Amino acid sequence: MQATTLPPRTADLFTQGLETQTGSALLRFGAARPRPAGRIGWSGDGAVAWLDEPRGHLWSVGEPTAAAGLALRAAHQLPGSVREFTGPRGTDVLLGRHLAVADPVAWVFRWTLDEPPLHPAEERVTELDETHHGELLAFLGEHSPAHSTGPGSSDVTLWAGIRDADGRLVACGAMSSLRDSGAPLMASVATDAALRGQGLGAALTSWLTRYAVRRYGFCTLWQLADNTPADRLYTRLGYRNEDPCVAARIVTR
Repeated sequence: MQATTLPPRTADLFTQGLETQTGSALLRFGAARPRPAGRIGWSGDGAVAWLDEPRGHLWSVGEPTAAAGLALRAAHQLPGSVREFTGPRGTDVLLGRHLAVADPVAWVFRWTLDEPPLHPAEERVTELDETHHGELLAFLGEHSPAHSTGPGSSDVTLWAGIRDADGRLVACGAMSSLRDSGAPLMASVATDAALRGQGLGAALTSWLTRYAVRRYGFCTLWQLADNTPADRLYTRLGYRNEDPCVAARIVTR
């Protein structure tokens, strides 16, 4: 494939109407809000892709074969700049026929426009500020070591938590944002391991969802595809499950 020194810009991303179709919410929330004129993007028959340049992360939505073709084109046009990608399920296998792909992880991008039913324990949720960052860091380190974002992250606009009768933190979560667009993203929801199954996570998730919907009109989140308890909870709270994705690294030789 011939390389080019002039990769296309985002205007091409919105000529197919994909952002309004089922399975393309990641485009609608992740790139269409807002639409920076300088973002690098690619558009093809049935898929679009755009690049988060600082991370070297290529995002794509649409039909897997077309998305894989755009990812391959991006890697050829910008050698060394595309280090990882997220695309529709199956993109990793198709792209792996041409590039070295490693560590694929199946995700679901979920979203809702509606406030969830009120959870009775939501009244226990309180907002946390920077004076609680040390406590949050210790809690996440013990009960959710693989948390996606941490205290002090520039992407986070709010931390919230639930405490027990002794004032000890027993659940927490953050309102973060999609890096490429600033859309509200719920992240790092964690519950004390000894208290799981008591509805604390559900109450906190419901509260954060309501917070985002009231302020921004919607809320988004990422869910590991094989997390059955989370799948049930998010479905109960009204989150759409229409955007199965895969994320992986591109290994440069």
